[in-house]
Amino acid sequence: MTTIGVEGEYLLLDPVTGLPVPMADKVRAAAGLGRLVADQEVHCELLQAQVEVATLRHALGAAAEAHGCRIAACATPPLRHGHPVTVTDQVRYRAMRTQAPQLVAEQLVNGMHVHVGVPSRETGLQILNRIRVWLPALTALSANSPLWDGHDTGFASWRTVIFSRWPVSGMPPHFADIADHDRRVQQLLDSGLISDTGQLYWQARLSARYPTIEVRCLDVQLRADDAVMLTGLVRALVETALAEAAAGAPAFDCDQELLQASMWHAARHGLSGTLVDPGGRQRRAGEMLYELLRHVATALDAAGDSRQVTALVHRLLQGGTGADRQRAALAQGGLPAVTDLITARSMP
Repeated sequence: MTTIGVEGEYLLLDPVTGLPVPMADKVRAAAGLGRLVADQEVHCELLQAQVEVATLRHALGAAAEAHGCRIAACATPPLRHGHPVTVTDQVRYRAMRTQAPQLVAEQLVNGMHVHVGVPSRETGLQILNRIRVWLPALTALSANSPLWDGHDTGFASWRTVIFSRWPVSGMPPHFADIADHDRRVQQLLDSGLISDTGQLYWQARLSARYPTIEVRCLDVQLRADDAVMLTGLVRALVETALAEAAAGAPAFDCDQELLQASMWHAARHGLSGTLVDPGGRQRRAGEMLYELLRHVATALDAAGDSRQVTALVHRLLQGGTGADRQRAALAQGGLPAVTDLITARSMP
């Protein structure tokens, strides 16, 4: 069975106003000093109202509470300051602010990244070519960012739209082989269009730090068990692709523009309407998800994940995504109710 690792990005919010607060350095320090997690497990992000953690949420939540704020597991803030949040004081982040000041000012977006171990970079690339057609479905399942600047954007995952504005972003292209991948990445670096491989903001990519495939299309989740479900699906997709590649089965060929538009459609509607299948047909979201479950059924069975993952997918179809729950809270009690929802759900 392949190895997996999960990173989650969280907002720091004032529990009264619901506004992002620039307390990341203090919260990170408190989480480490409290010995609840190792220092290296709580990372800095671009803006000081964000933190990333590679372990359970409890330590981060306790550290935030100690500094008068709360972690919020939502992929965009329901409400923002009238002025930008402070950029984390690192050379790389200062350079990004110089490169694209407005994009950095609006980069208060939080994702969930799933790393799945692969035996080699070449094998990882073959897997990447095969799983890309399923990324829109994963985006719809994980949608948890409908609000921005105090109003409903009309998108289930506004984070997806925000992140798509960087020079190298969106759906990963198809690569002929690892040499083709490395040549094209090096061309981007040599041109100066990106400063490092961390600016390859594709929705899935080969990790530059670890021997893994990194799936990045997911919004951070309100509920921990939904995060577990998505992790299980990603692992099963990778293992299914690995088995197909080993058997010499051809990868499904899908045009880049169709995939890009399918991702936009998934971000717009979440699970409330249709999704576009790899053949370019619009299908009901539930039908598409059942097709995904059928596709990965063998891998889910082998991992012992079938019952839990299937039950949680059914729960989402019946009860809605994080985006649906945020909208319901907004309708019932306005922005204060949304703040209560996303901060209460974010604690264990």
